Amino acid sequence: MSLIVFDIGNTNITFGSFNGRKLDFYQSIPTQKAKSDFSIILSSLKKNKIKQVDGIVISSVVPPLDRYFKEFFQKHLSKNLLFVNYKNSGLKVLYRNPREIGADRIANAVAGYEIYKRPLIIIDFGTAITFDCVDSSGRYLGGIILPGIRISAQALAEKTAKLPYVEVSEPESLIGRSTKECISSGIYYGTIGAVKEIIFYLKKQMGKGVMVIATGGDAGMFMKRIPEIKKNIPKITLYGLKIIWEKNRDTSHFSCSESDQ
Repeated sequence: MSLIVFDIGNTNITFGSFNGRKLDFYQSIPTQKAKSDFSIILSSLKKNKIKQVDGIVISSVVPPLDRYFKEFFQKHLSKNLLFVNYKNSGLKVLYRNPREIGADRIANAVAGYEIYKRPLIIIDFGTAITFDCVDSSGRYLGGIILPGIRISAQALAEKTAKLPYVEVSEPESLIGRSTKECISSGIYYGTIGAVKEIIFYLKKQMGKGVMVIATGGDAGMFMKRIPEIKKNIPKITLYGLKIIWEKNRDTSHFSCSESDQ
């Protein structure tokens, strides 16, 4: 029996299938593309020969899509559907308003602690760059959010008259010799500086023994420049979803979207 997992993000939807403890396959598609044609997802599942489905677990930070996913999969697969939130995660959350925490951040924290059983800073380099802090007891302490590289590039292009939009990548030289090179270098090295500084102060506040791990589509771009990050785990969100599913197999938390909680 297979467990289908979905991480619905602002930029991409990443999904895959677990057979037991093994992640059989996973792929990402642009969120905008999925919005217009849900059949792409179903076709991919069929292509990967996903037949016997035990259930479906979803983390979503795009509430308008929750209802469509719920209706689509209940119609086509008629299986138990679990939308992850702070209540069903099994995570003790110290946030003032736990409803505000993105389900992907919850899944990352659950998986990170399950793997390492120690204090963690989990950095997700996605549309936004998020820092999630977990203590030695596995409690979710809170975190930090700052703009991702594309948001930064988009803001410069939209809020200025002459600056173009730039696809940020690691520059050949720190000093740019064109406007595009200057923007790319500024965002790239500015992100490195911000992340390193935040790690320093988080470690200072959290105490000894804190491990820093990363995930997200842009993590690989920064790993070699930020030695404080010890591990890049691209699929950690999907593993977190599986862990949360296992905790809820025999409960009544199914078929509720995050917005229903």
